[in-house]
Amino acid sequence: MTPFDDLDSYLALPRVAELAVSPTGDRLVTTVSELSSEGTEYRTAIWELDPAGIGSARRLTRGGKGESAPVFTSDGDLLFLASRPTSGQESAPAALWRLPKEGGEAVEEMSLPGGVSAVHVAGDAPRTVVTTSLLRSAAGVDEDERLRALRKDNKVSAILHRGYPVRHWDHDLGPELPHLFDTDGRRDLTPEPGAALRDTALDISGDGTFLVSSWYGPVAGVALRSQIVRIDTATRQRTVIADDPGADLDAPALAPDGRRIAFLRETTSTPEQAPRITLCWGEIGQAWTELTEWDRWPASVTWSADGSRLIVTADDNGRHPIFAVDPATRTVARLTEDDQAYSDVCTAPGGVIFALRSSYLAPPHPVRIDPDGTITILPCVELPKLPGTVEELTARAPDGTPVHSWLVLPGGTEPAPLLLWVHGGPLGSWNTWHWRWNPWLLAAEGYAVLLPDPALSTGYGQDFIQRGWGAWGGPPYTDLLAATDAACEHPRIDRQRTAAMGGSFGGYMANWIAGHTDRFTAIVSHASLWALDQFGPTTDGAYWWEREMTEHMTQQNSPHHHVGEIRTPMLVIHGDKDYRVPIGEGLRLWYELLSRSGLPADEDGTSPHQFLYFPSEGHWVAAPQHTKIWYQVISAFLGNHLFGRDMFVPEILG
Repeated sequence: MTPFDDLDSYLALPRVAELAVSPTGDRLVTTVSELSSEGTEYRTAIWELDPAGIGSARRLTRGGKGESAPVFTSDGDLLFLASRPTSGQESAPAALWRLPKEGGEAVEEMSLPGGVSAVHVAGDAPRTVVTTSLLRSAAGVDEDERLRALRKDNKVSAILHRGYPVRHWDHDLGPELPHLFDTDGRRDLTPEPGAALRDTALDISGDGTFLVSSWYGPVAGVALRSQIVRIDTATRQRTVIADDPGADLDAPALAPDGRRIAFLRETTSTPEQAPRITLCWGEIGQAWTELTEWDRWPASVTWSADGSRLIVTADDNGRHPIFAVDPATRTVARLTEDDQAYSDVCTAPGGVIFALRSSYLAPPHPVRIDPDGTITILPCVELPKLPGTVEELTARAPDGTPVHSWLVLPGGTEPAPLLLWVHGGPLGSWNTWHWRWNPWLLAAEGYAVLLPDPALSTGYGQDFIQRGWGAWGGPPYTDLLAATDAACEHPRIDRQRTAAMGGSFGGYMANWIAGHTDRFTAIVSHASLWALDQFGPTTDGAYWWEREMTEHMTQQNSPHHHVGEIRTPMLVIHGDKDYRVPIGEGLRLWYELLSRSGLPADEDGTSPHQFLYFPSEGHWVAAPQHTKIWYQVISAFLGNHLFGRDMFVPEILG
């Protein structure tokens, strides 16, 4: 038995995320989330790791509501965020806490009416900046507290908007706005931020005299565009230091000398041209260098501790390795040669790198990477035993392009039914562990799970992305069928029993597949795009869609035009709080399946299709109890159609 043979055991597995290293490199912490006793949420604690990889991890915090976002100060204290209600309070916003390096009890460092959502520190000076929120009309913290109480007491939730966007992912934007506060004197460094700090990243100079941040502003087309700004922590003066009318500039990282900066540049796409992400660097205030010859999309960037190299991660042929870029020679060297994905990269003195590593063989776990390339797994949580194996497949698309896939195989030797699982994005890759989209739960039930990277996937070069740009129903679809054909040649695959599923863009592809082929026995469509002309103006960032497809492209690629050709039973899943793919897509898909598909509802209203609806969930189904139901219903639906099992519905659904 493995934890994947039982949903409760799977949900109870501890989850590692976040990593922070002290300026001297001798202390390292991570966060570990564990399921609450009620089984309805994960609570996170901070654990200290042995950077040498010898000693066991030890837990540092034990707050009832959990702790997150650890970071070390220049003098070695540990800062973190925690919500710790006082006596008589039911809840409290997250505040900034300090755990002295000498040990002892943590003390509250700073609390604000809007809570603290992020903390940033200088590496060589006692400077700490936090991200908080103030209501638009509040002149300061005291006024913000009064207005919040006024809204709460009068049960007012209304928001008056004067610009766009109005919501993001799963939450409303406004009436509050993000601000940056210097903890020294509780000074607001961004008194008039507008919507500029939404989703921004920032970095503080080693001496704490200034910070750099991406800064969003409105542009034509009811859109936003980001530039890089410098904010002086003494005068609060804000200066634009990098701007490009044809691109978003983001993820700024300062070199240890404080004179150089690196950042990511993403070109503004058009319906004819896909975006491209490149790495840029240079002296602050001077012309920057762009690394255009590297045909990969950098995902994160930081500097080595000595400032000689840029340490970058990027998707690469079904992996997500760490690379080193030499600013002097523009050369790129891959530092990790395994089949893993790396995140939360932290550089330390002596050329040492710490990171979280994962793949389809293991969930995220901390590792140390030495200058000679040696990788040491740092003791933390036990990695789970898996109910099968993983193989790598390459298919050939009709145009001859290679299409990469991972194939998860269940234990045993008997041929298994195949489940084609299409990733979301669409600009992404199946290359890392997913707690939310985990193939091992299906493998434990006897399925082989195919995880392909069709056209539009990242990690295979710009041309591979361009193949599917503005043509979602073209190369991405034929690539998926080619990958499925290749998998069906595997001796462990029962080609007579196949199903398809996906979420977001993967849900779009599930809908497109349903209307264009009858080869699959069952199809699961989660948070899916259905009627593209309806989706475009209602998604949380409609201007993105305007840059992706013309009206003609939208009509050519919209699955709803092919509803009459759908003759495969479908399970539709959608959350009401999904602002990326609004609930209208799921509702319309459900109605049109029942009324217009080639497999409509009977006169008595019964149907082979099903609709799993989550009123309180967003684009992802995040609550553990809902994740359990999500997998239970999918398992029952697929099991009924591919194994002939009786349809089991969890009794809690009524």
